[in-house]
Amino acid sequence: MLSRAALVVGSLLVGLLLLELGCRLVRGPAALLDWSNIILKERQETRGTSDGRLKRDSDLGFVLRPGFRADGVTYDLHGHRLTPAPAGAVLAEPPVLAVGDSYAHGDEVSDGETWAALLQPLIGRRTINAGVSGYGLDQSVLRAERLVPEIRPAALVLVFIADDLRRAEMKRVWGAEKPYFEPAGGTLALRNVPVPPSPPPVATLDPWQRLFGWSVLVDTILRHKGWQYEWSIDHLRVLPRGTGATMACPMMKRLAALNVPTLVVAEYDPYVWKNAEYAQEQRRLSAVVLECARAAGFGTLDLFDAIDAAVKRDGYAAMFRSSHPGPLGHRIAAERIAEALRPYMPPR
Repeated sequence: MLSRAALVVGSLLVGLLLLELGCRLVRGPAALLDWSNIILKERQETRGTSDGRLKRDSDLGFVLRPGFRADGVTYDLHGHRLTPAPAGAVLAEPPVLAVGDSYAHGDEVSDGETWAALLQPLIGRRTINAGVSGYGLDQSVLRAERLVPEIRPAALVLVFIADDLRRAEMKRVWGAEKPYFEPAGGTLALRNVPVPPSPPPVATLDPWQRLFGWSVLVDTILRHKGWQYEWSIDHLRVLPRGTGATMACPMMKRLAALNVPTLVVAEYDPYVWKNAEYAQEQRRLSAVVLECARAAGFGTLDLFDAIDAAVKRDGYAAMFRSSHPGPLGHRIAAERIAEALRPYMPPR
């Protein structure tokens, strides 16, 4: 019996080793020589990229690094993304303030291609783009609370995707510590502030990631199943799943206390057009936020129909880049946001 068991185990291990070598050959000869932890390497690369354009903030977790410039992305000395206006344009003040995640920031397009820049000639008013890639809805609200009293904008535009609710359930996203809200008797209690320094990537690996993180076979299977993102990205959950949605209305109430005309805009990530079940859930969560925004007295804009029409007309590749809208998507967003903002704009 022991001999047979040992034979079975040995055969299984040999088979797994051959599969591992086969997966490495598919990725190229270099993979046969590099047996380092794949998850650790990805987390180190993410941290290295973020450290360039982001800096730690004790209240918000991380913000844009003032004066940063690279590959069409430029931040001014206040840590806001540049919004170049057309030559000769005369833009009214006070400005419109934009907050939110990477869809507000404009990942994967240049400064002048962002919807925030394109919005300016459409409404004849300057726009300040204070969106920060990776923000949860909680961080977007906190950033608005910091900037509105300082800038005193004519209007506030908050852009979100449904995943921002999930990020609000975390105390660490993409390896960076962040503040978070906790439900407290109908209100929200702010936690993890001052935000502590982020741990080194090697300290964030759990035992399973340390044990199997080097395996190209495991990585290949997880990517095929669509599970690799959750396996490798360093998010640290502190609230139960679904809590972000239940906090949407209290977060909108916090925004309402700022007493500034506000438009809340739902954007959608490209995977919505690749998976019907995922799309249904994302639209449900977006509707929760928009309903809370309406209850708080805000204007709302759901961009799904406009994006969907563009995908059907021009094709998926024309609308999206890797993980975000391309120039066409930003132009559509700017046009729809301009139309939705007009009732809130003071006379020039």
